[in-house]
Amino acid sequence: MPMMHTTRRQWLAFCSSILAGASLALLGCAGYQVGNHSLYRQDVQTVHVPVFQSDSFRPFLGERLTESVIKQIELRTPYKVVGSQAADSTLQGRVLGDTKAVLVENSYDEPRELEVGMRVQVTWINHRGQAIGPPQNFPIPAELIDITQSTNFVPEVGQSMVTQEQIVINRLASQIVSTMEMPW
Repeated sequence: MPMMHTTRRQWLAFCSSILAGASLALLGCAGYQVGNHSLYRQDVQTVHVPVFQSDSFRPFLGERLTESVIKQIELRTPYKVVGSQAADSTLQGRVLGDTKAVLVENSYDEPRELEVGMRVQVTWINHRGQAIGPPQNFPIPAELIDITQSTNFVPEVGQSMVTQEQIVINRLASQIVSTMEMPW
């Protein structure tokens, strides 16, 4: 019988030490935030995303990229995409160029592997016209962010130019939305 009291006392001591440790850990982490709200600015709640301009000769690249960026903002950030009158900030972009290059040819000079790429410039400003976010370490003005993305495809296995363009557009949209995060 004395063995049970010792075991019970040990069990109570063990439980109380666990509870005390958890309490101290929670008190020590009082300044931390959890969730994606801690990654983004608290002074911005809404974003206006006008249709991205395009310097490309390929039709609808700007529209497709705008749609993908809006989806990424709604999916990954606490921001709500709204019209220009109700927005705290504006995310503007321009497709500066797109490329299609042959990487591998067969002996008859037919392309076997190609690369599709796009270059985009993005500006995120508040309603007063000031750049939002930390200064960027790019060789361009801080309010402009230059982003490039590319992917390879092989037409012989059923991959198409449109499919690969959409992959590049989705990757660009993800990179653009990542620039909206606060620095660590």
